[in-house]
Amino acid sequence: PAEGADPEDTSGRTVTVFTTRPDTLHGATFCVVAADAAIAQEIVAPEHADALAAYREDVKALSDIERQASDREKTGVFLGRYAVNPLTGEKLPVWASDYVLADYGTGVIMAVPAHDQRDLDFARAFDLPVRAVLDTGEEDPASTGVATTGDGTLINSGPLNGLSKAEAVAKAIEIVTEAGTGEHHVNFRLRDWLLSRQRFWGAPIPIVHCPSCGEVPVPEDQLPVRLPEDLRGEQLAPKGRSPLAAASDWVTVACPACGGQATRDTDTMDTFVDSSWYYLRYASPHDDAAPFDRAEVDRWLPVDQYVGGVEHAILHLLYSRFFTKALYDFGLIGFQEPFKALLNQGQVLNGGKAMSKSLGNGVDLGEQLDEFGVDAVRLTMVFASPPEDDVDWADVSPQGAQKFLARAWRLAKDCTAARDADVTTGDQALRRATHKTVADAEQLLDAHKFNVVIARTMELVNTVRKAIDAGCGPADPAVREATEAVAILLSLVAPYTSEDMWHLLGHEDSVVRAPWPIVDPALLVEDTVTAIVQIKGKVRDRLQVPADITDEDLEAAAMGSVAVQRLLSEATVRKVIVRAPKLVNIVV
Repeated sequence: PAEGADPEDTSGRTVTVFTTRPDTLHGATFCVVAADAAIAQEIVAPEHADALAAYREDVKALSDIERQASDREKTGVFLGRYAVNPLTGEKLPVWASDYVLADYGTGVIMAVPAHDQRDLDFARAFDLPVRAVLDTGEEDPASTGVATTGDGTLINSGPLNGLSKAEAVAKAIEIVTEAGTGEHHVNFRLRDWLLSRQRFWGAPIPIVHCPSCGEVPVPEDQLPVRLPEDLRGEQLAPKGRSPLAAASDWVTVACPACGGQATRDTDTMDTFVDSSWYYLRYASPHDDAAPFDRAEVDRWLPVDQYVGGVEHAILHLLYSRFFTKALYDFGLIGFQEPFKALLNQGQVLNGGKAMSKSLGNGVDLGEQLDEFGVDAVRLTMVFASPPEDDVDWADVSPQGAQKFLARAWRLAKDCTAARDADVTTGDQALRRATHKTVADAEQLLDAHKFNVVIARTMELVNTVRKAIDAGCGPADPAVREATEAVAILLSLVAPYTSEDMWHLLGHEDSVVRAPWPIVDPALLVEDTVTAIVQIKGKVRDRLQVPADITDEDLEAAAMGSVAVQRLLSEATVRKVIVRAPKLVNIVV
């Protein structure tokens, strides 16, 4: 900001501003300083200092969450200063407001009201300019009051016009770097973590409080500090202090430094402290000499897949990454990220809303398990949707899942093919269906499309039932191969049903020890396919044709179809489009 209130005055200090969208800097029409940031007091013009001081007192009463709430009326004070846009050289008025936080970036932002809703609300509250620099196909935010937050194409941005977001970000950074007014920077936002808790359950804080020595760490040879075992029931009830304070024999200890009487810290650590590194312990859970064995950690970690709900995952991921990076800096592990991949699972709703006692829309899981069984309930959850989507319990059917599992179980009961039968002599059509299902399942599991795996398994169950009842019969080796594949596929979500099926099929070992079925690539090659015949864009017939049929033969087969000949009896064929072996489109 310039030291003078005159926008033409370019003297004064340089202030660093952090932005994730340098591509939109042509749309910056003012700057905002966090009202409680030190820089606000440093740069405010004397004639505006009293107004800022009064405003800062009001801000003290607000939490960070309240300050950033999108529905709050925007407030602020002008600081009587102007800033120079590093990309355009334009002079921008500098304001102080509570919606900018002092610990985000540098506590100063360049506001682009057309493309940030909070900036737009502030601009409308104080009659500040709104300049759109992204063409997203939506109406002008200056007239609608709704910021356009998509990526769009750059407009009103000089040398950035016509560029995409990624291109414009790179170009803007290049321009300010060459001009010496800015640079590329990675900003980390990490707040203090208050990890002490006034409760019994949790890891004790290994600190001893000594009147002479102050806070003294518990020596390493005395770790871990274990919770007292004699606190029970009423002793653990809240009494205005930590429950551990009541365990006087446990609390009173000798100071590790001077040997004088001292006391243990009676708070325990947030359980996130444990869950932030427990995955490292899994590599060597029986090691009594160290938190983890470095060789085993190097062998097994990082974790391949992290699955968690978005609310939990945000905090847990943050803490876990912090612990991992700290341990890496200490040289204790050889990687900086704890998890290779993230999958955010959806919620279980009821009637379109999250289950809660206040809404009275909860579902008693125990009752569901008693009525339908754990396999059916689990299958219902997995089949309802992809794991990242929400599931509305009002739309699903545990009873339907229960009936399907019963149909699958009957396949194993009805199968009479010998365990040592030569499957290559079995029904080839059924074998192709089995191997196609297993091959599809392999790819779908890797893509986390578990619901589609269940759908494919259901199709295979229907195919096997038809083969048993009206096809090759229950003694055909292909029936055993298919039924065993069904049991193995279902073991992923319905272990009790699949285990029973596996034993009905004559196996003594558990299905979980069965190898994954081996797919024969030759059986994935289709001998025949279904070709669609369309007339004027509507499906009029379906033909079973060889997979390697030529365009000419497919056209002849389509034109020879009784259904097609009947529809073309009074029409003139103008054109026939053939895409062997799948499609014939007849234009009349």
